[in-house]
Amino acid sequence: MNLTGGIVLFAVLWFLTLFIVVLIGQRSQQDAGEIVPGTPAGAPADLRLKGKLIWTTVIAAIIWAAIAYVILGGLITRADIENLDRLIR
Repeated sequence: MNLTGGIVLFAVLWFLTLFIVVLIGQRSQQDAGEIVPGTPAGAPADLRLKGKLIWTTVIAAIIWAAIAYVILGGLITRADIENLDRLIR
């Protein structure tokens, strides 16, 4: 894995993690009982984005480190992936 591949992998993992973390602990305006006029009742009441961005970065970094270790450590090589179809049959 080169530098560009590592950055792209981290970016993909970061956004996938963000989509999951944003939903954790989310309360709608209807649940909070304070619906702002002009917004749907299902809109988030308090997103707390800063904390969620920090958690997203930490979780994505841990996942990225594990995947980078597998790739750079040679635990799984390209030859293993090419021979994978032989194992499935």
